[in-house]
Amino acid sequence: MEAWRCVRRGYGRCVVGRGRYPMLPHHQKSLGRDWTTPWENLQRCCWNRHISSCMRTQFQSWNWRPDNLSQTSLIHLSSYIMNSEGDEPSSKRRKHQGTIKRHWEYMCNHNKEKTKILGEKNGDAVCDNSENKFDFSVMSYNILSQDLLEDNSHLYRHCRQPVLHWSFRFPNILKEIKHFDADVLCLQEVQEDHYGTEIRPSLESLGYHCEYKMRTGKKPDGCAICFKHSKFSLLSVNPVEFFRPNVPLLDRDNVGLVLLLQPKSPSAASPAICVANTHLLYNPRRGDIKLTQLAMLLAEISSVAHQKDGSFCPIVICGDFNSVPGSPLYSFIKEGKLNYEGLAIGKVSGQEQSSRGQRILSIPIWPPNLGISQNCVYEVQQVPKVEKTGSDLTQTQVDKTEVLVTDEKLSSNLQHHFSLSSVYSHYFPETGIPEVTTCHSRSAITVDYIFYSAEKEGVAGQQGAGVALVGGLKLLARLSLLTEQDLWTVNGLPNENNSSDHLPLLAKFRLDL
Repeated sequence: MEAWRCVRRGYGRCVVGRGRYPMLPHHQKSLGRDWTTPWENLQRCCWNRHISSCMRTQFQSWNWRPDNLSQTSLIHLSSYIMNSEGDEPSSKRRKHQGTIKRHWEYMCNHNKEKTKILGEKNGDAVCDNSENKFDFSVMSYNILSQDLLEDNSHLYRHCRQPVLHWSFRFPNILKEIKHFDADVLCLQEVQEDHYGTEIRPSLESLGYHCEYKMRTGKKPDGCAICFKHSKFSLLSVNPVEFFRPNVPLLDRDNVGLVLLLQPKSPSAASPAICVANTHLLYNPRRGDIKLTQLAMLLAEISSVAHQKDGSFCPIVICGDFNSVPGSPLYSFIKEGKLNYEGLAIGKVSGQEQSSRGQRILSIPIWPPNLGISQNCVYEVQQVPKVEKTGSDLTQTQVDKTEVLVTDEKLSSNLQHHFSLSSVYSHYFPETGIPEVTTCHSRSAITVDYIFYSAEKEGVAGQQGAGVALVGGLKLLARLSLLTEQDLWTVNGLPNENNSSDHLPLLAKFRLDL
């Protein structure tokens, strides 16, 4: 049994924090998320109960006696230290308020890290001269839809109520975006009504062009990609809806968005850059849906980034993937291959440790009528091209095509043709402690990523990396992440200075022209 704590706060007022035994009078008055009640009510309710020894001891040390308090004295019950069943452990609760210190990590001298705490907006100091090169920065940020926040209020019991209001949160989010001044923004959980009235106008005033894809069904939010007019021109906009009414597996309303951008560079030979943004399904036990959504996104990226010579232009993929580092889904993105035979459906994202009672992924995961191959490309691109001679295909050619498709769909091997790296390493090298991108009352993990196409040593021999890239991207710098302990020193997320339950990810790239 936890004792009550009483701390004097001047003129006969106390702050009382409670443990797991609530004993508030029924007629307390609310002041925001704090509570007040006349002293005599608390005395009558609690004096002879669990709090008696604690309060008597404290009052004796102050030379107080309960009967010396006036009948109009109030007890102030602060929500800062009130607790209830299911709230965060006391070790994680409101230690102090302050700012999160993040620094730029520079990837110089053959990828050896250089770390510098600085005040530049987006890490303008670069490792070497940028002649004949195109530098740009990308931010990925789940800004926390207000409707989703209110629908999942149990995740934010550690927060003071005022910091959860949109009128408080949006100015903070906009301040972060202004400060880091990224050339490309990939935003998730962008609520439609806020996008139209506040987010888009504010970003346009900062020099951004904005594209938005709302989730299907009745979901209130979606994904946005915004880019600086001064850095890029828009070549194409390609929304991706993961809901398919003719595919029972795909009954969820998540979406993706893929843009093809042309760098505004003096070099006429500058290749386009493909930027993708998504927010995959959360449900930890539906890895089949997550993998299928990912395959659909990769198929669209393959279509958009494909060049006339058969190569792919540079690619950046951002988003909230609702999967942890090292999970099968994460490994598939980075390694370009996944054999999912015997894999439990709940193990795909790594969000759950136990696979007990879970079914195994079916082979194939998605049905043929989705039109996407096991290589994560649209199947129409996989049919062998045959020169027509004025007549239909021969029976031999038709049979060959059918055999190829049938064999592929019976395989448990997924592949994609991109050589993708993660901007972040996900663990601090000195300690091995995990980096965290999201932190609320229930968990503190990494689910947000920036992946990019990069030339790697020995890449030609790797599975799934057989298609050439036009000028892979070089990572110049990244904004450091934090540990769970770091975040709880500022009361987790959201807090007074960080107004989402996710941290913004930020990277600076270089494209050799």
